[in-house]
Amino acid sequence: MKWLDDLTEESTRAVARRSSRRSLLGRLAVALVGASTLPLLPVERGAAAEPAKSDDGPAQDPGDPTTCEYWRYCGIDGFLCSCCGGSITTCPPGTEPAAVTWIGTCHNPADNKDYFLSYNDCCGKSSCGRCMCNRNEGDTPIYQPPLSNDVNWCVGSKADIAYHCTVSRIVGLAK
Repeated sequence: MKWLDDLTEESTRAVARRSSRRSLLGRLAVALVGASTLPLLPVERGAAAEPAKSDDGPAQDPGDPTTCEYWRYCGIDGFLCSCCGGSITTCPPGTEPAAVTWIGTCHNPADNKDYFLSYNDCCGKSSCGRCMCNRNEGDTPIYQPPLSNDVNWCVGSKADIAYHCTVSRIVGLAK
Protein backbone atom coordinates (compact mmCIF):
# COMPACT_ATOMS: atom_id res chain seq x y z
CA MET A 1 0.00 0.00 0.00
CA LYS A 2 3.06 2.24 0.08
CA TRP A 3 2.64 2.77 -3.66
CA LEU A 4 -0.86 4.21 -3.08
CA ASP A 5 0.48 6.57 -0.40
CA ASP A 6 3.30 7.68 -2.72
CA LEU A 7 0.87 8.20 -5.62
CA THR A 8 -1.51 10.22 -3.46
CA GLU A 9 1.32 12.33 -2.06
CA GLU A 10 2.79 13.01 -5.50
CA SER A 11 -0.56 13.97 -7.05
CA THR A 12 -1.41 16.21 -4.09
CA ARG A 13 1.95 17.98 -4.35
CA ALA A 14 1.48 18.40 -8.12
CA VAL A 15 -1.90 20.07 -7.59
CA ALA A 16 -0.39 22.27 -4.87
CA ARG A 17 2.41 23.38 -7.24
CA ARG A 18 -0.08 24.35 -9.98
CA SER A 19 -2.73 26.13 -7.88
CA SER A 20 -2.98 28.47 -4.93
CA ARG A 21 -5.24 28.61 -1.90
CA ARG A 22 -6.79 31.80 -3.25
CA SER A 23 -7.88 30.12 -6.47
CA LEU A 24 -9.35 27.23 -4.49
CA LEU A 25 -11.24 29.65 -2.22
CA GLY A 26 -12.39 31.64 -5.25
CA ARG A 27 -13.77 28.56 -6.98
CA LEU A 28 -15.43 27.42 -3.77
CA ALA A 29 -17.07 30.85 -3.37
CA VAL A 30 -18.36 30.78 -6.96
CA ALA A 31 -19.82 27.30 -6.41
CA LEU A 32 -21.54 28.38 -3.18
CA VAL A 33 -23.02 31.51 -4.74
CA GLY A 34 -24.17 29.52 -7.77
CA ALA A 35 -25.80 26.89 -5.58
CA SER A 36 -27.57 29.55 -3.54
CA THR A 37 -29.34 30.86 -6.66
CA LEU A 38 -31.04 27.54 -7.47
CA PRO A 39 -34.10 28.29 -5.28
CA LEU A 40 -34.61 31.47 -7.31
CA LEU A 41 -35.56 29.56 -10.47
CA PRO A 42 -38.93 30.71 -11.85
CA VAL A 43 -40.95 27.69 -10.79
CA GLU A 44 -44.11 28.03 -8.75
CA ARG A 45 -43.92 25.64 -5.82
CA GLY A 46 -47.47 26.07 -4.57
CA ALA A 47 -48.43 22.47 -3.96
CA ALA A 48 -49.12 22.97 -0.26
CA ALA A 49 -52.58 24.26 -1.08
CA GLU A 50 -55.12 23.25 -3.68
CA PRO A 51 -55.36 25.79 -6.51
CA ALA A 52 -57.69 28.62 -5.59
CA LYS A 53 -61.33 27.59 -5.86
CA SER A 54 -62.46 31.20 -6.20
CA ASP A 55 -60.49 31.83 -9.39
CA ASP A 56 -63.34 32.95 -11.58
CA GLY A 57 -60.95 35.00 -13.65
CA PRO A 58 -61.88 38.25 -15.27
CA ALA A 59 -65.46 39.44 -15.30
CA GLN A 60 -65.68 38.53 -18.98
CA ASP A 61 -64.56 34.90 -19.30
CA PRO A 62 -65.65 33.81 -22.80
CA GLY A 63 -65.62 30.30 -24.13
CA ASP A 64 -66.33 26.74 -23.13
CA PRO A 65 -63.84 25.37 -20.57
CA THR A 66 -64.42 21.83 -21.86
CA THR A 67 -62.89 22.60 -25.28
CA CYS A 68 -59.29 23.16 -26.30
CA GLU A 69 -60.15 26.50 -27.87
CA TYR A 70 -60.92 28.04 -24.45
CA TRP A 71 -58.61 31.04 -24.05
CA ARG A 72 -56.99 29.83 -20.79
CA TYR A 73 -55.65 26.72 -22.47
CA CYS A 74 -53.17 28.43 -24.81
CA GLY A 75 -50.18 26.61 -23.26
CA ILE A 76 -51.76 23.38 -22.06
CA ASP A 77 -50.71 19.82 -22.83
CA GLY A 78 -52.89 17.14 -21.26
CA PHE A 79 -56.43 16.17 -20.33
CA LEU A 80 -58.75 18.94 -19.13
CA CYS A 81 -59.89 18.54 -15.52
CA SER A 82 -63.12 20.32 -16.48
CA CYS A 83 -63.98 17.14 -18.45
CA CYS A 84 -62.70 14.74 -15.78
CA GLY A 85 -64.76 15.58 -12.68
CA GLY A 86 -62.96 18.75 -11.65
CA SER A 87 -63.16 22.32 -12.88
CA ILE A 88 -60.90 24.83 -14.56
CA THR A 89 -59.12 25.48 -11.25
CA THR A 90 -59.75 22.44 -9.03
CA CYS A 91 -58.54 18.87 -9.24
CA PRO A 92 -61.14 16.08 -9.33
CA PRO A 93 -61.84 14.15 -6.11
CA GLY A 94 -59.17 11.56 -5.38
CA THR A 95 -56.38 13.57 -6.99
CA GLU A 96 -54.06 16.27 -5.70
CA PRO A 97 -52.08 19.04 -7.41
CA ALA A 98 -48.47 18.36 -8.34
CA ALA A 99 -45.68 19.97 -6.34
CA VAL A 100 -44.65 22.25 -9.23
CA THR A 101 -46.38 23.87 -12.20
CA TRP A 102 -45.52 25.31 -15.57
CA ILE A 103 -46.56 28.80 -16.53
CA GLY A 104 -47.92 30.53 -19.58
CA THR A 105 -49.35 33.82 -20.75
CA CYS A 106 -52.69 33.76 -22.53
CA HIS A 107 -54.73 36.50 -24.18
CA ASN A 108 -58.37 36.95 -23.14
CA PRO A 109 -60.24 38.12 -26.26
CA ALA A 110 -63.14 39.56 -24.24
CA ASP A 111 -61.19 42.21 -22.30
CA ASN A 112 -58.18 42.26 -24.67
CA LYS A 113 -55.71 41.65 -21.79
CA ASP A 114 -52.99 39.07 -21.23
CA TYR A 115 -52.97 36.93 -18.08
CA PHE A 116 -50.31 34.80 -16.38
CA LEU A 117 -51.64 31.26 -15.98
CA SER A 118 -50.37 28.43 -13.85
CA TYR A 119 -50.96 24.98 -15.32
CA ASN A 120 -51.07 22.39 -12.58
CA ASP A 121 -51.19 18.64 -13.14
CA CYS A 122 -53.54 16.69 -10.88
CA CYS A 123 -51.97 13.44 -9.72
CA GLY A 124 -53.04 10.24 -8.02
CA LYS A 125 -55.28 8.48 -10.54
CA SER A 126 -54.60 7.07 -13.97
CA SER A 127 -55.03 9.37 -16.96
CA CYS A 128 -58.53 10.70 -17.48
CA GLY A 129 -58.57 10.04 -21.22
CA ARG A 130 -61.13 12.74 -22.06
CA CYS A 131 -60.68 16.17 -23.65
CA MET A 132 -57.02 15.89 -24.64
CA CYS A 133 -55.50 19.25 -25.55
CA ASN A 134 -52.02 19.94 -26.84
CA ARG A 135 -51.60 23.64 -27.48
CA ASN A 136 -48.00 24.74 -27.43
CA GLU A 137 -48.18 28.53 -27.54
CA GLY A 138 -45.14 29.77 -25.64
CA ASP A 139 -43.84 26.27 -24.93
CA THR A 140 -40.06 26.05 -24.59
CA PRO A 141 -37.65 23.13 -24.87
CA ILE A 142 -37.47 20.71 -21.97
CA TYR A 143 -34.20 22.25 -20.76
CA GLN A 144 -36.30 25.24 -19.62
CA PRO A 145 -38.71 23.25 -17.40
CA PRO A 146 -40.83 26.10 -15.95
CA LEU A 147 -42.03 26.99 -19.44
CA SER A 148 -42.23 23.47 -20.88
CA ASN A 149 -45.48 21.56 -21.00
CA ASP A 150 -43.78 18.26 -21.89
CA VAL A 151 -42.70 17.41 -18.34
CA ASN A 152 -44.54 14.97 -16.07
CA TRP A 153 -45.04 17.42 -13.21
CA CYS A 154 -46.41 14.68 -10.91
CA VAL A 155 -42.90 13.38 -10.24
CA GLY A 156 -42.03 14.22 -6.65
CA SER A 157 -45.59 14.71 -5.43
CA LYS A 158 -47.16 12.65 -2.67
CA ALA A 159 -49.40 10.97 -5.23
CA ASP A 160 -46.35 9.48 -6.95
CA ILE A 161 -46.24 9.86 -10.72
CA ALA A 162 -49.78 8.96 -11.83
CA TYR A 163 -51.01 11.84 -14.03
CA HIS A 164 -54.78 12.38 -14.27
CA CYS A 165 -55.56 15.82 -15.76
CA THR A 166 -54.51 19.49 -15.79
CA VAL A 167 -56.06 22.65 -14.33
CA SER A 168 -55.45 26.24 -15.37
CA ARG A 169 -55.63 29.08 -12.88
CA ILE A 170 -55.00 32.76 -13.32
CA VAL A 171 -52.00 33.97 -11.34
CA GLY A 172 -52.15 37.61 -12.35
CA LEU A 173 -52.47 40.21 -15.04
CA ALA A 174 -49.52 40.46 -17.44
CA LYS A 175 -48.33 44.01 -17.89
